[in-house]
Amino acid sequence: MNIILLGPPGAGKGTQARILMERKGMVQLSTGDMLRAAVAAGSEVGRKARAVMEAGQLVSDEIVIGVVSERLDAPDVRQGVIFDGFPRTVAQAEALDALLADKGMSLDAVVSMEVDDEALVDRVSGRFTCAGCGEGYHDTHKRPAVEGVCDKCGGTEFKRRADDNAETVRERLNAYHAETAPLIDFYRAQGKLRTVDGMAEIDEVTAQIGAALA
Repeated sequence: MNIILLGPPGAGKGTQARILMERKGMVQLSTGDMLRAAVAAGSEVGRKARAVMEAGQLVSDEIVIGVVSERLDAPDVRQGVIFDGFPRTVAQAEALDALLADKGMSLDAVVSMEVDDEALVDRVSGRFTCAGCGEGYHDTHKRPAVEGVCDKCGGTEFKRRADDNAETVRERLNAYHAETAPLIDFYRAQGKLRTVDGMAEIDEVTAQIGAALA
């Protein structure tokens, strides 16, 4: 089964992708990871990507599709793939459809993780982690049992991502909605769109995704 997970930053796509990988043996395909791997491998498309990235320019759709094509030839994708962060535009979605058809593959479903923007701003902007072990916490929803001490490793140093603030999260949400609205209509027209409540508890989201893919 090959699927796309759609959802803004903080919606939990990474968490749900890891669960699908563990339970179904699927492979998560992130364009950032694929680009870095292609550059490191020194493949033809990787060399093109390196030149563009070193020049400080945005990688073209042609290069991104080339990287995806290369990755889909690897043997580990036979159990199915999860596209995360790709496609971002209708042009990329059309190119992906053509690429999959060329390889005798198809896209089975597109799962859109629907969120409440203000609740997501609160969820993301309140996050912090233990600097030692990476255990995650939240200002209101999950504080350490002993203030200032990590529940897991006993560490006393914590950190926040610089972009996990309300203003930045709202900007990222606005950009996501602007980019993805056309994609949602595109895949709805194909009959492949499934929607789940991205604000539910993790286990509930997992159950909804399982039902959507059944």
